[in-house]
Amino acid sequence: MLAYPRSVLYFLWLLITIIPWSLFVVVISPFMRSTPLYWICAGWLKTAIHGAKWICGVKWRIQGLENVPSADDGTAAVILAPKHQSTWETFAFPSVMPHPLAYVFKRELLMIPFFGWAIGRLDMVHIDRGRRSEAWRKVAEQGTRIMKQGNWIIMFPEGTRTERGSQGDYKTGASRLAIAAGVPIVPIAVTSARCWPRKSFLLRPGTIDISIGRPIAPQGRRPDELMKEVEAWIESEMRRLDPEAYPPAA
Repeated sequence: MLAYPRSVLYFLWLLITIIPWSLFVVVISPFMRSTPLYWICAGWLKTAIHGAKWICGVKWRIQGLENVPSADDGTAAVILAPKHQSTWETFAFPSVMPHPLAYVFKRELLMIPFFGWAIGRLDMVHIDRGRRSEAWRKVAEQGTRIMKQGNWIIMFPEGTRTERGSQGDYKTGASRLAIAAGVPIVPIAVTSARCWPRKSFLLRPGTIDISIGRPIAPQGRRPDELMKEVEAWIESEMRRLDPEAYPPAA
């Protein structure tokens, strides 16, 4: 299968490009503001998803981009709540969204050579999942501060990658933050496992769909109620975008 040598070539491409790019970010980070530094890092992520397209045939199409603020809306903030099936969307969102994104992620990722060193220089929220109350305080405080600057928070409600056609447990962290900060939450469906399955290094040719829903206002809502609406929209949209992955309803 051509998918095997192409996948090997792709990961070599990632390795060859991430080393000089991340070292450059580390060197210039003391002398550059966070926003320009973010867009330099986003440039590598754009290289990564275009590399997947050129080498492995992984294309994408986006619908609903009009549902998030444009680049001209400098201080308009939202919280992105995407479906999480693959590494692909963690690469893709900073390269397709018009505002800087701040990921909420486990601090262990900072230990990854080169990649972790670079993201450690950015204004993001890295947490210790073993200390939940402290982690939430950090998310609430740093997330609110970041969004006041017009940047966006991105949190995967399922917490980890799920297999194609499956549904994880939707946690309320993103909805709690939306309510605390008074910022809309945007549900997003992504069919990335169609081309790059969970826990796999094999990329298959195909087209990944990204569907961005309308912002959901948090005012007057409970976290569990708000997340239920996010979950219902995402899972319904996933079944529309990737019907062959889901068994028919009984």
